[in-house]
Amino acid sequence: MCLLVMAWRAHPRYRLIVAANRDEYHARPTAPMAVWHDSPDILAGRDLSAQGTWLAVDRRRRFGIITNFRDVQARRPEAPSRGGLIPGWLRQGVAPAVYLAQLEAGAQRYAGFNLLLNDADSLYYASNRAPEFCKALSPGVYGLSNLLLDTPWPKLTRVREKFQQWLASPPATAATSPEATSEPLFDMLADRTRSLPDVPPGARPLPAEWVEVLSSPFVVHPTFGTRCSTLVLLGYDGSLLVQERRFDPGGAALGQSGWMLAPGEWPDP
Repeated sequence: MCLLVMAWRAHPRYRLIVAANRDEYHARPTAPMAVWHDSPDILAGRDLSAQGTWLAVDRRRRFGIITNFRDVQARRPEAPSRGGLIPGWLRQGVAPAVYLAQLEAGAQRYAGFNLLLNDADSLYYASNRAPEFCKALSPGVYGLSNLLLDTPWPKLTRVREKFQQWLASPPATAATSPEATSEPLFDMLADRTRSLPDVPPGARPLPAEWVEVLSSPFVVHPTFGTRCSTLVLLGYDGSLLVQERRFDPGGAALGQSGWMLAPGEWPDP
């Protein structure tokens, strides 16, 4: 399970705001968010098993994020890694609509996924489990977990309500510290309250224990849970704030990384 909320052109200072939890097996090797040495225009965490990523932003301030889709179809062993989709787009340098048109013909080769791609002009959502593979999204607030966009999981609904409250608060100014901007969003992502067990239509059934474990926005379990929480805030002026906090199997902090970049600025690898 993963969870994210996103505001696209719905804030006076930031054209894109993303707050996301990445849930994964703790044994799966992962590199912290950093500029990639082999692709120095990409800032992302890295799945060291398949060399892909779940979330990335690049020098041109383009952004992508992907979640797995919890469906009833068994994953084929020969399926390509979904983590390669975002780096594949960023390395091409084409518009989201162009990349998704290229991807659509072979999208069913992959296990189920939800993909959000954003550049300065557009935000696109794509899923190889949706009736319509991809669509442009209008300005607004969106939520995503492991079914289709805006499926009302109880935990996602709760986080989205808190996110909308934050969006309605007095806007951040140039003098606002990164901590003052980000702490309410990290607090929102850190919610460990479990919801009543809920399995939306279309979701792959799980053992009762896992339904309960996965019902909180921040998942704590010895083998599978929230590995990191990430914030991305892209200003209309090209400024960029990125913060990542990482956690161990008990939900304790392991480390954090952060960048506050002026328009045109980019960190070294």
